[in-house]
Amino acid sequence: MQVTETLNEGLKRAYQITVPASELDDKVNEKLKEAQPEVEMKGFRKGKVPMALLKKQFGPRLLGEAMQETVDGAMSKHFEDSGDRPAMQPEVKMTKDDWKEGDDIEVSMSYEALPEIPDLDASSITLEKMVVSPDEEAVDEALKSLADSRKSYETKKGKAKNDDQIVIDFVGSIDGEKFEGGAAEDYPLVLGSKSFIPGFEDQLVGAKAGDELEVKVNFPDDYQAEHLKGKEASFAVTVKEVKKPGETAIDDELAKGFGAESLDALKDQIRERLTAEYSGAARAVMKRALLDQLDEKVSFELPPSLVKAEADQIAHQLWHEDNPDVQGHDHPEIEPTDEHQKLAERRVRLGLLLAELGRKNEISVTDAEMTQAVMNQARQYPGQERQFFEFVQQNAQMRQQLQAPIFEDKVVDYVFELANVTEKPATKAELEAAVEALDTDE
Repeated sequence: MQVTETLNEGLKRAYQITVPASELDDKVNEKLKEAQPEVEMKGFRKGKVPMALLKKQFGPRLLGEAMQETVDGAMSKHFEDSGDRPAMQPEVKMTKDDWKEGDDIEVSMSYEALPEIPDLDASSITLEKMVVSPDEEAVDEALKSLADSRKSYETKKGKAKNDDQIVIDFVGSIDGEKFEGGAAEDYPLVLGSKSFIPGFEDQLVGAKAGDELEVKVNFPDDYQAEHLKGKEASFAVTVKEVKKPGETAIDDELAKGFGAESLDALKDQIRERLTAEYSGAARAVMKRALLDQLDEKVSFELPPSLVKAEADQIAHQLWHEDNPDVQGHDHPEIEPTDEHQKLAERRVRLGLLLAELGRKNEISVTDAEMTQAVMNQARQYPGQERQFFEFVQQNAQMRQQLQAPIFEDKVVDYVFELANVTEKPATKAELEAAVEALDTDE
């Protein structure tokens, strides 16, 4: 076997692989000898079929296998010897269109190599970590929210207003025809909750028990039910009861309803939850600051194919966000802009850098971490958790999607440990402003 370099330009590589016909024939004969003891054929005892007959019967199929194995072996040896790591799957093709059995195999292989990534001195990175402690106002706000979730209602006389609950029967129709899912009885609706179609609740403000009303609304153009999008509907509504919100006492009894021993214990739980939320938000802000510094500190040549693939994906995703009505891919070709290209370069650079840091420092995602990630994702599919687990097991791309953010966060935490991190006391408002700023830029 002979491997000849035909291109070495930047990260681009190309090679000509030549496998002599004699080497391929030897591999086929080796496979036949391995199989011969188990082969049964009419007129011969098991294991006694002549090699010439075996070759005639099975040679063509084994020739294809031998060709694939030989080329794969040549590629593996090349990458082992050269130390190259391809950025994407190498392109491999036969160079002789008129190849026939007995000819040497000539194959061209081309790829873009991953670049040499310079070492990172993590101690040169300086970061600030915002530290926010939940104040009593935040605790009281969270406590009120919990109390509101347990809000009770009591019957009132007179007209309904926002925040009141009305109990209604309703039947919806479009062009005089009732539609599926458009009717209910004894439905408790809190006015102002915006839980119904826009405009529905507004028309019930001022209604009294016993009123029979016609409510007309338009289903939004982006409504989830395809057959109702943009349609005008009429609802025959009967108001059966009007209720006003009762006062929910914030006391030990309320706390016990949430599994706490007392109101003070519930407040402690709220403080712990808020502290964890603030810490998570502060980490996200610090991670962005880290990535910004890495993007500035480390520079290396980027594989054009990776950048193009990332830019195409960014442009495609953003186009669909701007055109939510188009669900499939039946749309004009989307050309990435300079902004998409710049963002793609940043993502590829940081992705390669973090991957190299993880590789050099033997950072990996454990089986337990993957299992936890799958379980967390499976909760989004109640009743179908088992099917989701099986889907992930059979889908390498899905496993990679779940694994990638875990790996990235572990590498980021590793750099945090080596960087110079100082804690900076901050207010909740300052933290919220910093988090909002994350959405403005990549």
